[in-house]
Amino acid sequence: MMRIVQKGFEMWRLRAVRYVFFGALTTLVNLVVFFVFREILHAPLTASNVISVAAAIVFAYLVNARFVFESEERKLSGRLREFFRFVGSRISTMIIEVGGVWLLVEIMGADDMISKILIQFAVLVLNYVFSRFLVFRRKQE
Repeated sequence: MMRIVQKGFEMWRLRAVRYVFFGALTTLVNLVVFFVFREILHAPLTASNVISVAAAIVFAYLVNARFVFESEERKLSGRLREFFRFVGSRISTMIIEVGGVWLLVEIMGADDMISKILIQFAVLVLNYVFSRFLVFRRKQE
């Protein structure tokens, strides 16, 4: 049992494992907010999509800065620069996500939840690349 726990801690040290874990939680935030706005509040598709992505962006910044990329920024000005770079990169993937979901649902006739889930895979990869190389760069990199 101790070997399993030890192996778990060793894996947790890997940035990619933490990214996938918190990425899954971010995706869950995105999907739950989307579901609430679409299915419970009966909000329009694009509005539901934008709101759900915005909620996910804020959540993702908080967990990525703290737990995944372990941001070294300590000053408010540095944190704000980092946050705006993060938001900028996520807005670009939000455009891809919203456009992709719209294309699959409105043009191709696919189910909205299935389309939302499918698009998440491309968004996950792009978000990692942007976060790793544009947002949370280490000073020596």
